Amino acid sequence: MPGLTLGDTIPDLEADSTHGRIKLYDFIDDSWAIIFSHPGDFTPVCTTELGKMAAYAKEFEKRGVKLVGLSCDDVQSHKEWMKDIEAYTPGCKVTYPILADPNREIIKQLNMVDPDEKDSSGNQLPSRALHIVGPDKKVKLSFLYPASTGRNLDEVLRVLESLQKAAKHKVATPANWKPGDPVVISASVSNERAKEMFPQGFETADLPSKKDYLRFTKV
Repeated sequence: MPGLTLGDTIPDLEADSTHGRIKLYDFIDDSWAIIFSHPGDFTPVCTTELGKMAAYAKEFEKRGVKLVGLSCDDVQSHKEWMKDIEAYTPGCKVTYPILADPNREIIKQLNMVDPDEKDSSGNQLPSRALHIVGPDKKVKLSFLYPASTGRNLDEVLRVLESLQKAAKHKVATPANWKPGDPVVISASVSNERAKEMFPQGFETADLPSKKDYLRFTKV
């Protein structure tokens, strides 16, 4: 569907939340952020997801990331639902705000509408969407899942680390990369420049083409 996509700047939304009235830019400030939507409160998959997000909150905080949840129900409903989420995930508290969007305005602006899912009144519901947003307020990565499939928080953490390394070091992460694995040096970086940027050295794959574009290093 048309709307917010990679490279776009997120709107500076203002909304009620479980933390009071929030202005999105002020809340994110100069941090990275993860904005994630859910089809509805008191639903099974969403309850497990928000519980996992609470369990991983400290890992995201270590990486300078702020979390923002979103559902179409009101703030009071969110607060009641949080009791179930925390009961299902013992020892974890929902410390991040959950935005209220009863008029479905925010999900439209953030391109988080599921065209196939509607509530009993025929109103459209949010998709199971997630945007990773950089300090420049631009969308760096998006996940879009159907209501039937829960997100994998290990994958969210993995791609976040990939994005942050790419932003800092002019590198990219190869297939099946995991934190701690070698990364590849951007093709736009010459070998001479690579020697300056990566004094720890790098290895170049010996390929039939004899082109030295596949270079691995550790950062």
